[in-house]
Amino acid sequence: MTPAQAVANGGRENFVPCRRPAAQAVPELAALAFLPFRFFLAGRSAISIAVSNTFRLGILGSGQGSNFVAIADAISAGKIPAEIGIVLSDVAEAGILAHARTRNLPAQFIAPGKFRTKLDEDAERAFVAALSAANVDLIVLAGFMRVLKGDFLRAFEGRIVNIHPSLLPCFPGLHSWKQALDHGVKVAGCTVHFVDAGVDSGAIIGQSAVPVVDDDTPETLHQRIHAAEHELYPRCVAALARRAITVVGRRVIWQP
Repeated sequence: MTPAQAVANGGRENFVPCRRPAAQAVPELAALAFLPFRFFLAGRSAISIAVSNTFRLGILGSGQGSNFVAIADAISAGKIPAEIGIVLSDVAEAGILAHARTRNLPAQFIAPGKFRTKLDEDAERAFVAALSAANVDLIVLAGFMRVLKGDFLRAFEGRIVNIHPSLLPCFPGLHSWKQALDHGVKVAGCTVHFVDAGVDSGAIIGQSAVPVVDDDTPETLHQRIHAAEHELYPRCVAALARRAITVVGRRVIWQP
């Protein structure tokens, strides 16, 4: 075990024991320009996010879409200065598509192809084309159960975020709430992070801690983590839409 890891949670600090992964090298960054979403290289590899006109979200999901609902409700309540440009799913009957259609939002199923855990090349091109046509500024993964690779990541480099049900870098991958419970941690939680080519390895945007109680089961802990996700994800998306995020190396800094 290394020293306790500080986890920001609504201005408070909680601590969770965690073995940190080996240090990851930060690649050299070239100046990138996206319209209407831009990255500006400045200082010590600092990247400031700037947005022109209305900030547009593309949301991808494979399941019931509870995080999508939390984000859509926050937009409707004026808490996120953005609009949803399109909702996509790799599952034809996914609840997220039904939720989007009840809100009169563009919603589309795209067949994922022959692979079980990732998109095949045709599906990848179809997803990229749909998101590009919708002029999205940020892609929000809300329970999307496919690993994104290659051309997809290159097309939207630095503009994809995900929420993971653990306090990363602890317990990446599947069933992380069960991993946490089996490991005996006293604090679990969730993490919003940028998506890169690794598994739950992108720069951390925000985290929320969820205490583990003695009689927790994987199901009860997962339910409380879900509730924390529904508060954390809209807050992080709002910060991105307000241009309140700066990235320095792997550090994501929230501006006042």
